[in-house]
Amino acid sequence: MLGTLAAVTSPRAPLAFPADAYARMIGHVYDGYPLEACGLLVGRGSTVAEFVPCTNAAASARVYSIDPREHLRAERAAEDAGLEVIGVVHSHTHSEPYPSPTDVAQAPDPNWHYVIVSLKRGAPESRSYRIVDGAISEEPIAVG
Repeated sequence: MLGTLAAVTSPRAPLAFPADAYARMIGHVYDGYPLEACGLLVGRGSTVAEFVPCTNAAASARVYSIDPREHLRAERAAEDAGLEVIGVVHSHTHSEPYPSPTDVAQAPDPNWHYVIVSLKRGAPESRSYRIVDGAISEEPIAVG
């Protein structure tokens, strides 16, 4: 029977990290402190295969910029492995793990995962987002 279509909401699939890639990401964030640290996620879809640490070319505690040469190297290595760059990670050293207006403005790819690791509290807090046309939606993270 044709009738009113009900809105169907399905839970978003988590961004899945292998434990070693997640640990490497957290370690890189701590190593970069007190500056914001950054890196790239390599994998397929919502599955991370590897975290690639990068240099924050901005050398700032408030913003980050991935060194373009490191980005290109990561893209080429991912392609050689049959993978792709699927997202970016950066830290917030003194604020919540939520995209700032600057983060939203520089979000280059609507298909990417945007992971923010906050060091505001005693333990790191990681959250992942999708940013499409300025709209921010959180997605779960799974580590295993």
